[in-house]
Amino acid sequence: MSRKIVVGMILLGILLSAAGCGSNSEPIKATWVQVPAVFDFVSIPVSEVKNNKIIHFKLRMQGGDIAFMAYELGGKIYVRANVCPPCRSIGFSLQRDILVCDTCQTTFKAKTGDGIEGACVNFPKASVPYEITDGNIVMKVDALLTAYQNTFIPGWP
Repeated sequence: MSRKIVVGMILLGILLSAAGCGSNSEPIKATWVQVPAVFDFVSIPVSEVKNNKIIHFKLRMQGGDIAFMAYELGGKIYVRANVCPPCRSIGFSLQRDILVCDTCQTTFKAKTGDGIEGACVNFPKASVPYEITDGNIVMKVDALLTAYQNTFIPGWP
């Protein structure tokens, strides 16, 4: 092989690694954060998501805590129920544009919540509508509850 080709291949490898296209496909583990509910709303600083890439948070309910996740992908923030009903997992990691259940390794499309592959694939992760206000992700408690309940229904309701 010529020297120019070898040098070119090395430079290409460096560029791909720097752009995140190399072999760095390890899942990003979520960081748990505390978020209090105030009246009928939950608010999370956008900076928590941007700084951690993916976070988990719990909403304290009368029957027990329920979990959610928020993550940034392609400059957009997504908020979803953080539960995998069949395997009873509460926890997902983000691997590029894929959500990976920390227990059963079932994968879901991070942009849509649709299942891709695995034992719990028929339980898509329902999204939570939100607004950005004063640098915070603001969600209605009712919307969080609806998304959580919808995640327990096989397929989409």
